[in-house]
Amino acid sequence: MIYIQLFLTFLEIGAVAFGGGYAMISFIRDKVLANGWLTEGELLNIIAVAESTPGPIAVNMATFVGATQGGPLGSALATLGVVLPAFLIMLLIAAVLKNFLEYQGVKAVMRCVRPCAIALILGTSITLFMSNLLGITKGIAGGISPDVKGLILLAIIFLISFVIKKI
Repeated sequence: MIYIQLFLTFLEIGAVAFGGGYAMISFIRDKVLANGWLTEGELLNIIAVAESTPGPIAVNMATFVGATQGGPLGSALATLGVVLPAFLIMLLIAAVLKNFLEYQGVKAVMRCVRPCAIALILGTSITLFMSNLLGITKGIAGGISPDVKGLILLAIIFLISFVIKKI
């Protein structure tokens, strides 16, 4: 039953998430935590690994989550679920409409989707920053336990990038 649940969950994510892999992280996070498949810490580790391995981050995350829950078959089904909607949509667009992006209605939709994707990416970044570096998981009421080493490393990276821009 986990195999069907993995496939359908990632199929839903692939069907409703727009804006690329980074925009999908928030959807994946919500579904994975809601199903109790991983803890917040495990998910953060998977995000780090998925980002550092070659390929789209959403596909990598689906593969890793599927592997943790259902082994190789779970991995394959979760990956298939997350890529299938985009594949079918692109196949349809390529087959039916050669000049799809020239239509005014499509341009209007894309102008609306871009800010939403940016908001999803920004919201995910803030959530990950607050959880990982500041230790905030359930709002301020849950307490704050900052990762001092992580914050120092972040400050050093910003300082180095600032110095490099000046050179």
